[in-house]
Amino acid sequence: MRGIYMSSNKSTPNSGGLNAEERVRQLKELINYHNHRYYVLDDPEISDYEYDMLYHELVELEQAYPELVTPDSPTQRVGGQADNAFEKVLHQVKMESLNDAFDMGELMDFDRRVREVLGQDVAYVVEKKIDGLSVSLEYENGLLIRGSTRGDGLVGEDVTQNLRTIRSLPLRLSRPPGEPDIPYLEVRGEVFMPRKYFSEMNRQLEESGQRLFANPRNAAAGSLRQLDPAITAQRKLDIFVFNVQRITGRSFKTHSESLEFLRSLGFKVTPGYAVCGNIQEVIEEIRAIGESRDSFPFEIDGAVVKVDDLEQREALGSTNKAPRWAVAYKYPPEMKKTRLNKIVIQVGRTGALTPNAVLEPVRIAGSTVSRATLHNEDFIREKDIREGDTVWIRKAGEIIPEVVEVDFSLRPENSRPFAMPDKCPVCGAPALREENEAIRRCTGIECPARLFRSLVHYASRDAMNIEGLGPALIEMLLEKGFIKGIPDLYKLKERRDELIALERMGEKSVDNLLESIERSKSNDLSRLIFGLGIRHIGLRAAQLAARHFGSMDRLMEARVEEIRSIEEFGEKMAESLYGFLQQEQTRHTLSLLKEAGVSMVLDQPVSQDGVFKGKTFVLTGTLPGLTRAQATGIIEKLGGKVSGSVSRKTDFVLAGDEAGSKLQKAKDLGIIIIDEQEFRRMCGI
Repeated sequence: MRGIYMSSNKSTPNSGGLNAEERVRQLKELINYHNHRYYVLDDPEISDYEYDMLYHELVELEQAYPELVTPDSPTQRVGGQADNAFEKVLHQVKMESLNDAFDMGELMDFDRRVREVLGQDVAYVVEKKIDGLSVSLEYENGLLIRGSTRGDGLVGEDVTQNLRTIRSLPLRLSRPPGEPDIPYLEVRGEVFMPRKYFSEMNRQLEESGQRLFANPRNAAAGSLRQLDPAITAQRKLDIFVFNVQRITGRSFKTHSESLEFLRSLGFKVTPGYAVCGNIQEVIEEIRAIGESRDSFPFEIDGAVVKVDDLEQREALGSTNKAPRWAVAYKYPPEMKKTRLNKIVIQVGRTGALTPNAVLEPVRIAGSTVSRATLHNEDFIREKDIREGDTVWIRKAGEIIPEVVEVDFSLRPENSRPFAMPDKCPVCGAPALREENEAIRRCTGIECPARLFRSLVHYASRDAMNIEGLGPALIEMLLEKGFIKGIPDLYKLKERRDELIALERMGEKSVDNLLESIERSKSNDLSRLIFGLGIRHIGLRAAQLAARHFGSMDRLMEARVEEIRSIEEFGEKMAESLYGFLQQEQTRHTLSLLKEAGVSMVLDQPVSQDGVFKGKTFVLTGTLPGLTRAQATGIIEKLGGKVSGSVSRKTDFVLAGDEAGSKLQKAKDLGIIIIDEQEFRRMCGI
């Protein structure tokens, strides 16, 4: 501490004679000013060190005088305990979705409808459609009092504490000179994760063996809905505001005027919006955005066209689903042309040989791509893909891009058809393709590549969830000879000092790793079954097998007919599980794991009288706050079951983002469709 402050009325060190209360007020103003310069304007005036000194002084003063801590203090952006659940918020004005336009003709139709209703010329505002999570922000007398998610448009969730962690969001509004106080303001905005932080986070997740986020939107949604604000704070979210929803003591003639007013209050407004005098100017602006969208530091999923005049908006009104004065233009999936330099073969944990394309690096959908999946040898043969070809690639919301087609006009004269190897490229064992299978598989039992992939899978989040044990560390442990199989993970505590001596390892990280390995011993049986990486046995099948038999001993004693009787199990699944468990190597591995203390029994019995008893769910799309495995586990523990297909026997379809054909079939059959928010309400979580 710089000094001991005995009274808030006494002057403080570094304060220039100000008392503690005055100095705290001054520091808050200074820090908020520099936050705005750094996070909103991207134009800092002081060094990081100077900023840290101001912040540190404020922390010390507030610790000495707790009565001076206020909700708008910069120190209160991250604080408080993790919540058990989010409170529901009823939106006073519905958070509407927008109608979509997929080509310029549909934009022209939108303009025609607007002008027919109004009978006059119309100016539009074109904004980038940020690919994130929509939120509502409420301020009273300039102070942020509540922030909530869109939810279903009528009811959202209170995520105020998490929103406070976003450095670019003002906790207290700036008041422009000559402007009156604003008793109440509601603003709508979009929370997103900048591309560079998304890449950093996925790299960290990959290194720790955890599942990656498919895109920045999912990352933003999952981060904002964390129950612990401290986790959200680590995710480096950002926000743009795009609409004044309600305001007292102020009025505007146009939407563009309101955006500039929001900017004057300290908000980050959606950058580069354009006011267009007619639909032709709108189309030109949309094309310009499309041509430059790769250069943006954030993802967009389209452009939004809005009537600028607010009285005209009022005259146009809304339908039950969307406003008539706005439309969202959606760009087609981006494709780029590049050279395929080489086809390499990756060996998976089950021995599967998967071809991947090594590409001349090309920037697409906001990231540089140098690899693409080729799926299997049939895919290569059907599209006649060869090394040296010029190919079109596409990346539509996925982590791994894919080759779409070959530009045969640019094929080199000396090119040769690609042939899949008949031997494993890693261990040299025969690689066989069974009848009716699309994949060749390595038959080498001790193949190093299979062992590496098996260990990565075993430690992954949906399997044994060993935090800190990612691919890079596993590779190092194998090279050093510290592990030669899965059971050796549980002997690593005997090598603590050797682990600490490894590159990029330290005492704390090693202790955290060993603690995580120890925790994995008490995992549910289903996680162990899934973690063993058995062919045809995914997480769902592992859960069904664990629930059916209750223990590994019973499962290992079961005949193939008994395994086949497991609900939803087919012939291949039963034979694969039975065959795997009969292998001498498998039994030896399980014996060593049992000896190490790994649980071999079902952890939590399924509730026989839970709220979902007798109910069948189908999951589709990506949920913002739950993995599919987590949702399945909740349903089953509450007495329900999860099916892979929609039928008249389905009770609920739990739909997330980018839901597919299952959602449409559910609508056709009149089945109840719920989102994650409604699902959580039903579960009481």
